[in-house]
Amino acid sequence: MRYIAAPWRADYVRRGPTTKRCIFCEALKNGDDRAAAVVWRGRHNFILLNRFPYTPGHLMISPKRHLADFAKAGVAERNELAELIQRALRILGRAYGPQGFNAGMNLGASAGAGVTGHYHLHIVPRWAGDSNFMPLVGGTRVFIEDLDTTYQKLRPLFDQERRRRERAGRATRRATTPSR
Repeated sequence: MRYIAAPWRADYVRRGPTTKRCIFCEALKNGDDRAAAVVWRGRHNFILLNRFPYTPGHLMISPKRHLADFAKAGVAERNELAELIQRALRILGRAYGPQGFNAGMNLGASAGAGVTGHYHLHIVPRWAGDSNFMPLVGGTRVFIEDLDTTYQKLRPLFDQERRRRERAGRATRRATTPSR
């Protein structure tokens, strides 16, 4: 195996998390979803854009409850998380047409979690050739899209999904309500 030096990461690794506030709790409290980069609010979880994305469309799914340990998540939180993963994959597929996805959690500082007190799941669209030499040589990522553009692209698709689900729910209730 070959190793590549990334000395610019040393300060981050030594310093560890510097913020005392939870970015996920702050995003939930913010009344402006656009400013908080929130694209979906569910019953138990919500989806927001990663402000430091690996690729365009990099999303995070987090519980509304401040909880560090995924093993302590309730059944409803876990079930909704699974539904939101499917929804996010579908919407990102429509919006970006990626060739694949990375999805996962970094639980704990030693596992790479930037926010250790509030678990979250990353969904990262991927394409062949989406990584390049810039992070290694220049310590810089090159993006084809800014966060506001990503938000403008994804939020309407999540809103469409919400309206579709609401219509389906009303139709189901009408079909199961006995007539008088």
